[in-house]
Amino acid sequence: MLIADLLRHKGSEVITIGPGDSVTQLVSLLTENRIGAVVVVTEQGMVGIVSERDVVHRLYADGADALAAPVSDLMTTDVFTCSPNDSVDTIGSAMTDQRIRHMPVLSDGQLVGIVTIGDVVAGRIRQLELDRGQLENYITNG
Repeated sequence: MLIADLLRHKGSEVITIGPGDSVTQLVSLLTENRIGAVVVVTEQGMVGIVSERDVVHRLYADGADALAAPVSDLMTTDVFTCSPNDSVDTIGSAMTDQRIRHMPVLSDGQLVGIVTIGDVVAGRIRQLELDRGQLENYITNG
């Protein structure tokens, strides 16, 4: 199974924000869309990613003042990405090893989706159920 298969199932919509937007705007996007991370983009493309965990750490350090800060102050710029042609198993292992919960999907340098560790797990479960059904059919019908 490929990352492209996950995107076909879940869709390719990606919520984005600009690096100059405020953390308050970020929190609004996270809450309204019920998501855990937002990709940070400029006209040139993806420049980072910021998660709810980043917000919590910044609030702990700076208190309410953190809400007025620009997203660029807390985004991660060294972003792990994948391509639609990567295998779900390989990306799942990388996400586990690197403790990454959200991974943008790039094709020819363009943002085409985002996958979460939950998407990877759900995809693996769907594949296991399909395999089980095929095995049961093979055993039953020879």
